[in-house]
Amino acid sequence: MKFSTKRYVDEHYRIFSTISEAEISSCIGYVESHVKENKKIFTCGNGGSASTASHYITDWSKMYSLSTGNKFRGMCLADNLGLITAFGNDVSYDDVFSGQLLAVADPGDLLVIVSGSGNSPNVIKAATTAKELGVDILTVVGFDGGKLKAYGDYSFHVPSYDMQICEDIHLSFGHLVMKSICNFDIE
Repeated sequence: MKFSTKRYVDEHYRIFSTISEAEISSCIGYVESHVKENKKIFTCGNGGSASTASHYITDWSKMYSLSTGNKFRGMCLADNLGLITAFGNDVSYDDVFSGQLLAVADPGDLLVIVSGSGNSPNVIKAATTAKELGVDILTVVGFDGGKLKAYGDYSFHVPSYDMQICEDIHLSFGHLVMKSICNFDIE
């Protein structure tokens, strides 16, 4: 089928409307509870999902600190090029996120993993490492959720096989979290 702006926008609405408000609220609340408990929040992902994971930390850290005056202890595991390439070259690309978690994560912290397919080996390894460390997990996934969805204590699932629709709605989820933790009204 030929692309059209209207179909793309309509598909956003259709897919977003299939996600229950209860699922959205519980996932937002899960992040919010970790923020309120002053736990560390880590994010990770590959490709566009890495950018989304970084965007989450940027928005949540800046806006939470500015709006509340409180610290936000967040870190995107996809942001440190030196660490990623060191683990990728010296250990394995599968360890680029799990290796970082081993160095800095504590029980009760939160790992938010963003993935379209939910099947990349490095995010699966991050999830297994997080479980071993007692780190809580929120998965933000698309497609059918892949293997990753099962690792989440909570999961924000976008049921679409269109990567761009998944990425757009994943980014919207980050903005919903930011509005909630900062107690912003939607205008």
